[in-house]
Amino acid sequence: MTTTDGTSHLSTVQLQSLREDLQEQLDRRTRHLIGLQAEAEESNGGEDTYQELLVSLSAADRAIAELTQALTRINVGTYGRCGHCATGIPFERLKIRPLARFCINCQRRYEAA
Repeated sequence: MTTTDGTSHLSTVQLQSLREDLQEQLDRRTRHLIGLQAEAEESNGGEDTYQELLVSLSAADRAIAELTQALTRINVGTYGRCGHCATGIPFERLKIRPLARFCINCQRRYEAA
């Protein structure tokens, strides 16, 4: 369902499915982050434990930011388009990797560089 006028190549049903998946992941990651923050506040463990918590907090925060950006792209109509060449990213790829920002060809070029 590719279009040439810049509109989404994904159907409404596909976008809704992806939106629900992303929102579910965001909710789960947010709950995890809240738990990590509570653990960090209560932690009186050694330096290694605290460092592990900081790494986990940073990773959770980054994941939440990526999920939020993906949901924003859905809302503005740019989700599912390659960030480099603007080609539509197939639904099958987005279902497996909902945070994918590049088509397969651009992703391969990026990884090879």
